Amino acid sequence: MHLVSSMAYVGETPWHGIGNPLSPQQPIEVWAKQAGMDWTIESADVRFIASQPGSGLGSIHAFPEHRVLYRSDTKAPLSVVSSRYQVVQPREILEFYRDLTEVGGYELETAGVLRDGKKTWALARTGQSISLRGRDEVNGYLLLATACDGTLATTAQFTSVRVVCNNTLQIALGDSAGCVKVQHRTRFDAQAVKRQLGIAISSWDGFMVRMKALADRKVNDAAAEAFFRRVLIYPASAGVPIPATNDSAIRVVQTLYAGRGKGATLASASGTAWGLVNSITEFVDHQRRARSEDHRRDAAWFGAGAAIKQRAWDEAVKLVV
Repeated sequence: MHLVSSMAYVGETPWHGIGNPLSPQQPIEVWAKQAGMDWTIESADVRFIASQPGSGLGSIHAFPEHRVLYRSDTKAPLSVVSSRYQVVQPREILEFYRDLTEVGGYELETAGVLRDGKKTWALARTGQSISLRGRDEVNGYLLLATACDGTLATTAQFTSVRVVCNNTLQIALGDSAGCVKVQHRTRFDAQAVKRQLGIAISSWDGFMVRMKALADRKVNDAAAEAFFRRVLIYPASAGVPIPATNDSAIRVVQTLYAGRGKGATLASASGTAWGLVNSITEFVDHQRRARSEDHRRDAAWFGAGAAIKQRAWDEAVKLVV
């Protein structure tokens, strides 16, 4: 089962092999149509039928202070929300990039609809890149996504993609300048979000410095194993009050790190802290157990997988500070 309902892309075929291919630098209007984002989220009062015992009839009642959201094209229901809920339209996700693509040097690469319209996203390359030790290329991207079913605030975040393996990693600095979240009780103001992100190059510059330091930081086998044990843990729960290591995942990432991972033998990654990070990102993005490739990518961008990658980055940075 695909989570992706529709999408468009530029360049290589995406992870699930579906979608509408586009030539580069298409206008926002073309992206909206080809990505299946040319519809609006409508709302209506919530009403229900209360049955009358002993009769086939029922009375209609309202559910005060709540609305049902639905698609304008198919009329398919999306969610039930409070009357204070601020809707972000699919087209707004794309419009966010209009000035960035027309005058800012950005280029949209993927955009689409997940879960029949409950979640929408777009991903654009920023034009920023680095080549670690001459061969290991990493490009900068800006991801914007939202959901209308309560699973995700409208989130703008800088993301890096390592070309050799298509691994993704949120660009996170100590001040969290690489990510802005707008809760749905607040109106989405695209220009305010851009100002808060500091759309300039400051976030990428800081991230680039750290990537170079990780690629230069050699680690021995004992340090590598200790790193994986700090990162790959099952979270504490009511039944298990302290985190436990995920030994099966550790075995997989150790194999990736030892040379089986894509790009693992490059000078930037072999026996380095950068290699540690990328063994984790490859595991999360491409191998971690999931119901489907779509579910894995959803988790890698927004869910538990993203949290694992963030933990890996934070632990790796500790090795170079």
